[in-house]
Amino acid sequence: MISIPLIDKLPRCQKIYEHPLYRENFVKLQEFEKDRIFCRHSFEHFLDVARIAYIINLEQDLGIEREIIYAAALLHDIGRAMQYENAVPHDKAGAEISELILSDCGFLDDEKRMIINAILSHRKGNDEGNKLSSIIYTADKTSRQCYMCKAQKDCNWTMEKRNLEIYI
Repeated sequence: MISIPLIDKLPRCQKIYEHPLYRENFVKLQEFEKDRIFCRHSFEHFLDVARIAYIINLEQDLGIEREIIYAAALLHDIGRAMQYENAVPHDKAGAEISELILSDCGFLDDEKRMIINAILSHRKGNDEGNKLSSIIYTADKTSRQCYMCKAQKDCNWTMEKRNLEIYI
C-alpha cells in the first residue's frame, strides 16, 4: 500500500473559515446564490482559486507563502453577500470584512495589506506590482469551467473571457 504523507495544515486559514463574520457572510452568500444558474461562489470555488493560485506560485517560483495564497482565495469573494444586499462592490466589501477577520486570525500587517490588495484587485488584475494580486486574478478566472456550463448561452461574459478549453 502506498503511504501518502499528510499535508501541512493551514491553521490561520482554518481560523478564517471558523470566524463568525466569515461564516455569517458565507451563509448569506450561499442563500443569495441558491438559485443562481451561473457560476456560484461556493467554498469549492474558493478552494479551486487557492489551489490554482498555489500551482501558479510554484510553477513561476514566486515564493509566496501557501497560507497567504489560501487566505486571499478564501476571502476574495466573501463580500458578495453585501453586494447582493446593498449594491456595494464585492471587492470593496470583501476588503472591509477581511480586515477584521485577518486581524483576529493572526495575520501580520504586511500580510494583511498583501491579501487585502489582492481582494481589491481580483476583478481587474490591475495591481501588477503585487504578485499575489496577479495570481488570484488569474486563478479566479481560470477556475471557471465555461466549456461545461449549462448557462453558457445566457452568460454575460464575452467569448474572449470564457474558459472554453481545459488548462491549469
